[in-house]
Amino acid sequence: MRRFRRTLAAVAFAVAMVGGTAGWASADAQTAITGPPPGTDAWRAEGLPDPAAGTPAQVNRFFAGLSAERRDALARRHPLVVGNLDGAPVALRYAANRRALRADGRFPRLLSPGRQILAFDPRGRGQVAEVYGDLGRAAHVAVVVPGSDIDASTYDRAKDPYGTPAGMARSLRGETGPDTAVIAWAGYTTPVGIGIDAATGSLAEAGAERLVRLTDGLDAVGAPDPAVFCHSYGSVVCGLAAPRLDAADLVALASPGMHADSVAELRTGARVWAARDATDWIGNIPNVRFLGLGHGADPTGADFGARPVPATTAHGHTGYFAPGTDSLRAFAAITEGTAR
Repeated sequence: MRRFRRTLAAVAFAVAMVGGTAGWASADAQTAITGPPPGTDAWRAEGLPDPAAGTPAQVNRFFAGLSAERRDALARRHPLVVGNLDGAPVALRYAANRRALRADGRFPRLLSPGRQILAFDPRGRGQVAEVYGDLGRAAHVAVVVPGSDIDASTYDRAKDPYGTPAGMARSLRGETGPDTAVIAWAGYTTPVGIGIDAATGSLAEAGAERLVRLTDGLDAVGAPDPAVFCHSYGSVVCGLAAPRLDAADLVALASPGMHADSVAELRTGARVWAARDATDWIGNIPNVRFLGLGHGADPTGADFGARPVPATTAHGHTGYFAPGTDSLRAFAAITEGTAR
């Protein structure tokens, strides 16, 4: 009975505290964005392959069979479909998403010269993915999966830049060589603030499906298997995606848990790493799972079995990608395949 009371107290504490990138804030319940891209009905009406049914490999074969003129015409007529189709040619997706962003008008920063927007979904709070580097020629690829409070409007901001996927990706790209591409992936509906969404895996389950499709799409266009960096609630997404995720490395940082009690339970062929600095408030979160609340074991715990990532010079919940930190240097080595 005493153990049961301790578990209930821990779960109550987890509900009150488990958050994400922004930390302490009130919470609003979110509805996950799922299903095929917006504009799919018009796409289907032309007799084009159903985005909800085709795999990224099938999408890639479809576009490979089209002339350049036909591909460009589809991107002009259906930018939201082409721009979000994993497996479609990368440069074509960039062009389609520039068109979609201009039509939407809410996110002018994403239209700045040189930005390579791999995905843009305006539904809900908005989702976006961006590539730093040359994905078509990269020898090494990394994907950054963020935690709570991230959407198209908070994806890239000057305040707390290393707590955003754009800031994390830019920093990692700067620490690696020119043959590396880094994808900042805000491609799922994240929790807002602290509440049930952050303390459960419902949004992470929907996000895991989208993350698996992203890595399948990278494989379809011939990109190397990525190192996937999973921050805070993003590590819950990665944990649920792990058995099907086409990745070389899986890195949980600032994690509240991955819905697994060990690396073996993740059922992944990727190397699994974990990092948490001593000043990160996530260390105060009880690592429990009970009645659907909480996210399980601490990935940095010895019993979990992940490879440790040094984080002695990182600070706080969002300092792991800050320039000059040992964690950023380790992330670069993992991305480039030189970490042991």
